[in-house]
Amino acid sequence: MINNIVKWFYPGMRVKRWLLMTLLGIFIVALGAIFAADAYKMVSFFGFVIIVCGVVFVVLGIGKIIVSLITVFLPERERDLVNILYQRRYLERGPKIVAIGGGHGLSNLLLGLKEYTANLTAVVTVADSGGSSGRLREEFNIVAPGDIRNCLVALADAPALMGDLFQFRFPKGSQLQGHNFGNLFLTAMVQLTGGDFEKAVKESSKVLAIRGKVVPSTVSNVNLVAEYEDGSQTEGEAKIPKANSRIKHLYLKPEDAKPTQDALDAIASADVVILGPGSLYTSIIPNLIINGMTEALENSSAFKIYICNVMTQEGETEGYSASEHLEALHSHASNKVVDACLINSAIAPAEFLKKYQGENSYPVNPDAGKIKAMGCKAVAEDLLGVSDYVRHDAEKLTRALINLVEQHRVIKR
Repeated sequence: MINNIVKWFYPGMRVKRWLLMTLLGIFIVALGAIFAADAYKMVSFFGFVIIVCGVVFVVLGIGKIIVSLITVFLPERERDLVNILYQRRYLERGPKIVAIGGGHGLSNLLLGLKEYTANLTAVVTVADSGGSSGRLREEFNIVAPGDIRNCLVALADAPALMGDLFQFRFPKGSQLQGHNFGNLFLTAMVQLTGGDFEKAVKESSKVLAIRGKVVPSTVSNVNLVAEYEDGSQTEGEAKIPKANSRIKHLYLKPEDAKPTQDALDAIASADVVILGPGSLYTSIIPNLIINGMTEALENSSAFKIYICNVMTQEGETEGYSASEHLEALHSHASNKVVDACLINSAIAPAEFLKKYQGENSYPVNPDAGKIKAMGCKAVAEDLLGVSDYVRHDAEKLTRALINLVEQHRVIKR
């Protein structure tokens, strides 16, 4: 006990000077109180001035002691108290948002939304069957980790190097070629948690110190099956866009796959649910055709927004307008899963569109009138971002989403 008390006075503890300041402040306050009690007005006034000075010393001393103690327990990256308070207080008051989808579209969306609210849950598809995720699925009989990894990195508050580590892809020529470190990490975590994929994701979330939550839409090892208009079928998410026919309907194998309870709970308590952006048939709809997911969305009082893609996608949505994207959602779920559609109305420069023509990919026609006729609110504005690819601009999209959500909250009041 005595040894612990003595340790407070060791060199380098960064407490002694502030403790002495606090004690000095208390002494000054006491001295001022003696003068303040004097009957002479001048002496009394002088005493009150001394008391104020003493209080300032006490407040500064105690404040510095608290900061010294806090910085011991916080990592270097979190020692900016203003940012901590902003994240823990301001962002915690933000709306409860659930974003449903997969692929790069969902992870890019999360990058913007995490600066708007801390009450953010990503419900992510696990039907991927290609690349590193597909290989790990086959070898370890786990659900696809790739889209989960992307969302974890997007929401991470860990140092940038940690995010780069999770996205690192092993080069050609090695036995691990094509694999992402993050996929391997999640796979190892599944083994350490006794095959519990949900727990593995939660533990990985702690490693990356994410804002919000990332939850798989299901933990069943599902495969996506597409039925085409010519009557043929293809099984496997990676193979579906390669068939030379228009998709008619999607199914899951096994058909009795259930959504995770975390996903259902998040949807039930959400203020806003966002579908997309992302591949319509291989990133968004796979979440909606899980047994019970459509019912959860229908029963939720959340404001439901669909973000339509900027470009059509070869093998999935060739020739689709914005209203046809919405029709596909309705046919696989119901007309109650979308309240509003956010559509890009800007046209990319011709030189950027040429590279997409070889892939049969063209700008989506923003037919807002047809969407309104289907009973949904339609918001068409410039959401375009053009760099190496034609896609949504993250800042424009986030700003448009926030405006739409805030308008709805005002009307709802």
